[in-house]
Amino acid sequence: MKSGWITKRLGEVAKTQYGLSEPMNEDGKGFKIFRMGEVQDGQLIDTGRMKFANISRVEFEKYRLRLGDVLFNRTNSFELVGKTGIFALTGDYCFASYLVRLNLDRKAVLPEFLNYFMNSDVFQTSVKEKASQSINQANINATILSNELIRFPESLAEQRRIVGILDEAFEGIATAKANAEKNLQNAGALFESHLQAVFTQRGDGWHDAQLDDLTEPESPITYGVVKPGDEGDIRFVRGGDLVRGKIRLDQLRTITRSVSDQYRRTLLRGGELLICLVGQPGQVAVAPDELSGANIARQVGLIRLKKSMNAEFVRYFLQSAPGAEALGARESGSVQQVINLGELRHLSVPFPQLDEQNDIVGKLDEAGAETQRLESLYQRKLAALDELKKSLLHRAFSGQL
Repeated sequence: MKSGWITKRLGEVAKTQYGLSEPMNEDGKGFKIFRMGEVQDGQLIDTGRMKFANISRVEFEKYRLRLGDVLFNRTNSFELVGKTGIFALTGDYCFASYLVRLNLDRKAVLPEFLNYFMNSDVFQTSVKEKASQSINQANINATILSNELIRFPESLAEQRRIVGILDEAFEGIATAKANAEKNLQNAGALFESHLQAVFTQRGDGWHDAQLDDLTEPESPITYGVVKPGDEGDIRFVRGGDLVRGKIRLDQLRTITRSVSDQYRRTLLRGGELLICLVGQPGQVAVAPDELSGANIARQVGLIRLKKSMNAEFVRYFLQSAPGAEALGARESGSVQQVINLGELRHLSVPFPQLDEQNDIVGKLDEAGAETQRLESLYQRKLAALDELKKSLLHRAFSGQL
């Protein structure tokens, strides 16, 4: 360890306090209460969706958050447990029971220093290992937390120096991330705008027809297997397998041939347009030729179009803003949304002649490929910035700053 640094148990420099266990409400009565969802990226964020604790002022004062308070998420999923944030807002806020406040001896450790340390891989790795040993759900109680080891310079001036370096670096990273996220959104928005223009600024020679009239007469729009049963040797496409205009071939389950044979009407040949009807309604994809012989689930609609229609063209229409609006996925009395099969058959589809459809699909494919390239670039940049943050924290708490 670097000279001038010491190691202590967290409980030696901070007393732990569980949060408020009173019922919460959404009617705006009482005091805003932080929950685990408001602990984000090392900060406590007022998300605008916070709940309220309707308690007396006297009770509130026991849990009032003060500038520099550090909160630790002690329970819930493995991904959430261990998240730590520092309070830097003004106003009346308290905190819920699944969070632990660290009442810190600020003459020994600065809150900002401790918050950075607890967000480093040095601390997080230890916490995650203990959380994974919980029987029912990830959990770190106050006793376990108090026994966690922390290391820090004895000098508050040295702590301030390290915090200053990290503050400046993280501010720059936050700016870079915001720019990358904006560019990522812009790339998608530009393609969506181009896609919408195709179907709102159509030229001469376009027609409108009901989707049912554009399908092969002997193959009406329908859905697939109701009860898939056991795994087998026939590949099986479910609603969740349709993602961003493609079928996730790497995650397909299977069904037995005997079950599939009961639904021969939905056996795929390749080239059919598939649409998710339930859960994530409106997700669409064209079945590739390699799925010939596969079958589909009850949550998937099969649209076998006439030879005068390019299935990819209709897919693009259904993915466009006008197409999504025409689909009108709506609540069906359950928690899931559905697309009604009868209404789908009567959906009005705009289209030009096949040659122009093919030309439009080619141009949209090129624009889509460029959009995906840009999105991949910005996503890699965001991942690199996250790794840079981890690296800086690791260097800071291994004495390399």
